[in-house]
Amino acid sequence: MTPRTVHPIEQESYRILRARADTSALPPLTRAVTERVVHASADLDYLNDLVVSSEADLARAAGALADGTAAIVADVRMVAAGITARPAVCRLREARSGPGLTRSAAAVRLALEETGPGAVWVVGCAPTALEELIRLAEEARPALVIGLPVGFVGAAESKQALRESGLPAVSNRSEKGGSAVAAAAVNALLYPDLHR
Repeated sequence: MTPRTVHPIEQESYRILRARADTSALPPLTRAVTERVVHASADLDYLNDLVVSSEADLARAAGALADGTAAIVADVRMVAAGITARPAVCRLREARSGPGLTRSAAAVRLALEETGPGAVWVVGCAPTALEELIRLAEEARPALVIGLPVGFVGAAESKQALRESGLPAVSNRSEKGGSAVAAAAVNALLYPDLHR
């Protein structure tokens, strides 16, 4: 991958972030993900709200992304658009809801058919997509699940279910989240300069 040109605004944003909060005690990849999420949201609450299953899980996912063995799957186009280093699979347009199945959950099934096991799954919008992925975890065997859906209905509960599932994951405890922070979390793993 060619080196990324870092814009002066991004550099200044990180300088301000680090002036307001000391993240130096975090392991490198956890720090990169956390800082990128805070940078994308300008929300320092993520320093205490974000939950990473383990640094080793992030390292395995970053390695699988770097060597191309892990596809990236996004729940919605907004998440896919925010992933800037490589394309992400998003099957929401083709998905159809059915009895007991939302379009977002149906899109998870379609994406799994396309990518097979071992993908990095990035959910920033739909709690039902995250719930469906957890149900299909044995088949999907995700390299990592970035579960940061936003909303008052089911978002916090789906993220708690993700943490309880034991899957390698990045999530947060609150109802906040969204496309921008979900994309930011995976971008932190895609750009080596962010976790030096």
